Amino acid sequence: MRTTLRTGRAAVLFAAIGALAIAGCGDNKDDDKTKPGENGGKEAASVQLPKLNGEKVQVAAVWSGPEQENFTKVLKEFEKRTGATVTFVPAQDPIVNFLGTKIAGGAPPDVAMLPQVGAIQQAVQRKWAKPVGPEAKAQLAKNYSKGWQDLGAVDGTQYGVYYKAANKSLVWYNNAVFENAGAKEPKTWKDFLATAETISASGVTPVSVAGADGWTLTDWFENVYLSQAGPEKYDQLAQHKIKWTDTSVKTALTTLGELFGKPALIAGGADGALQTEFPASVTQTFSGGDQPKGAMVFEGDFVTVNIAQTESKIGTDAKVFPFPAVGALAPVVTGGDAAVALKDSKGAQALLTFLASPDAAKISASAGGFLSPNKSLDLSAYPNNVQRDIAKALIAAGDDFRFDMSDQMPQSFGGTPGKGEWKALQDFLKHPKDVAGAQQKLESDAAKAYKS
Repeated sequence: MRTTLRTGRAAVLFAAIGALAIAGCGDNKDDDKTKPGENGGKEAASVQLPKLNGEKVQVAAVWSGPEQENFTKVLKEFEKRTGATVTFVPAQDPIVNFLGTKIAGGAPPDVAMLPQVGAIQQAVQRKWAKPVGPEAKAQLAKNYSKGWQDLGAVDGTQYGVYYKAANKSLVWYNNAVFENAGAKEPKTWKDFLATAETISASGVTPVSVAGADGWTLTDWFENVYLSQAGPEKYDQLAQHKIKWTDTSVKTALTTLGELFGKPALIAGGADGALQTEFPASVTQTFSGGDQPKGAMVFEGDFVTVNIAQTESKIGTDAKVFPFPAVGALAPVVTGGDAAVALKDSKGAQALLTFLASPDAAKISASAGGFLSPNKSLDLSAYPNNVQRDIAKALIAAGDDFRFDMSDQMPQSFGGTPGKGEWKALQDFLKHPKDVAGAQQKLESDAAKAYKS
């Protein structure tokens, strides 16, 4: 399984993100256009949707908590505009396995939100996915850069609508801790480690790591690897054109071990980190005033959803800086969730059309903890300047980005809890000196996955 990405220099997006450090389907006759003032806004709807009275639509996604709640607002608006009844179906990771069970039972959802490029590939290979209809394709052409359209296409046919994006190259920090320790935002990996030591000396454990969720560890590796090995090697490893036993992987793991190998720098040490799930890794960084369990937490823009569950305010108590440069340039890794139709129905295609429009994106953006690749979305929809700057940087990059490596891989290797890359990197977190062992395990699992 291979994914072809339209990518370019990471420098473009890095330059834009640098500002963060400073800023802290249906017939036309059945279509219905919302009037000004509906959808809770002042503008007329930008997209026409068919009347679907009496039609039922199911949408499956692995989202839960605030993420699910925010998406439900989008589905409610779709119901209001079309008359359809939409049901959210909670899915489990890996979602391809979940969908396989539903399809085998003859009850697939109409639409699935797929969090990996590899999952879209698998859905197409298994003949589950239905091509995007003309109305949704028109929205994509109008609102998305070619790079984001290409990510949802397989062999030239459009299947996915990337509704949600992510900038996975950010480090969020507790500002009170930084001020008390006299610490500054680091620009390089060397500076990052020095800042961690400074914060540790002030009496606060510097880094909160969500080791219980293997996907966060793949993000750690990818940022180090992209910056250190460069975009060409990154693409080769993503497609398994070079092995995980390559010297470049050894170098990246050794670099990551400079942090993972110092338990005093990680909240709870390796054992504690391996028991810490992603939401907790964030909330424990922004709870407890200037004495949190961790001073910094690495992850994407979606961290803001979890920060909102604390008393910290983004931009004052909670600030952010770009992932530090390990090589010549700081890395920029993106991720995203694509809507894919699994049924040939008016409801499925209408929902894809809506999700490709700025109208849907505006609802999620306003709720916070959301980043849209939709270039037609007015940036004023985002709730604060920090999120506005992140979104502006993403849109300004156009096609110049690198997509999450693990999300490009076969899901059995790059997207399954307790297996493949997730498990290998969890083991590495616990035994960071065993670089060779980690490489051998990664290559063994990858070789099996790419042959299947």
